[in-house]
Amino acid sequence: MPEPFVAYMRVYEPLSSFESPTREQLAEALDRGPVDPVEVGNREQGLWLRTQVSTRPRLFPGEAVGEDSPEQEGVLVLNPEDVPTGPAASVGPGPLVCPLDLRGRSAAALVGFIGAAEVPLRAAALTVPEETAKSQASAVVSELSDSAVHVLSSTWTVPLPWFVVIDPEQRRIRSNSTGRIERVSWQAPMADARRRVARAHTVTRETLGEEGPPKILRETGRWLERFHPHSAVELDYGGLVQMMDNDDLEADTSADDVHAIVDAMEEGRTTEVGERYEALRDFWSECAAHERYN
Repeated sequence: MPEPFVAYMRVYEPLSSFESPTREQLAEALDRGPVDPVEVGNREQGLWLRTQVSTRPRLFPGEAVGEDSPEQEGVLVLNPEDVPTGPAASVGPGPLVCPLDLRGRSAAALVGFIGAAEVPLRAAALTVPEETAKSQASAVVSELSDSAVHVLSSTWTVPLPWFVVIDPEQRRIRSNSTGRIERVSWQAPMADARRRVARAHTVTRETLGEEGPPKILRETGRWLERFHPHSAVELDYGGLVQMMDNDDLEADTSADDVHAIVDAMEEGRTTEVGERYEALRDFWSECAAHERYN
């Protein structure tokens, strides 16, 4: 079974910044061994499937039902030394950890699904009455009011505003034993990520107004503000690499193009904005088209 076609933006916070009992739970997860980012999509998919086929079906992963114990979600870990930093940004102390937050993410996704999906699809997908599902999901989301999930995900494509967060020059490519690219990612200090998002939001809002990319940037900036200032932010193509060959991945200039678009908007070079946007649309529309074929 292929890895889910999902891209991720993640925040890794210093373990010391978490309060008890979360800090101890994350330390235990680290002792068991961190999750490999390449395997995280399949792991999350497997955890969710087990909630649906168990003798006591659960609405969300990570929930205990009756005498059952919730599955161990695991944790991603990042070494501060692996995050490129400049003189104005620091990261750590380590280890930097990213909880998968599956229960909260699943609840938020279910709220969105119920609000957007057509009635026949909702009826086919939900295993409990719709009002029950909505009530339970909303209750879980309300528990997040004082915190934030550490992972944002996007299926079939990468939202172009996400590229603003990272430095295009810091791309990392990981290949497997056969030479096939299995991971494309960037890591950035939180201070740099916030600065880039704030600037891009100001520039795009003056050009495009409040909706579209400026809205995504505004929401992304608010999300980043909820984490420790010495955290790291990661953009990971995740399972999307399965839809592209090595040549396409190595030639991909999406991050460079998005940053160049922001610069061109600021300087009024509208022709360049249009040309680079067309190139980005052509590249990512081919990936997004897979959703219609699925």
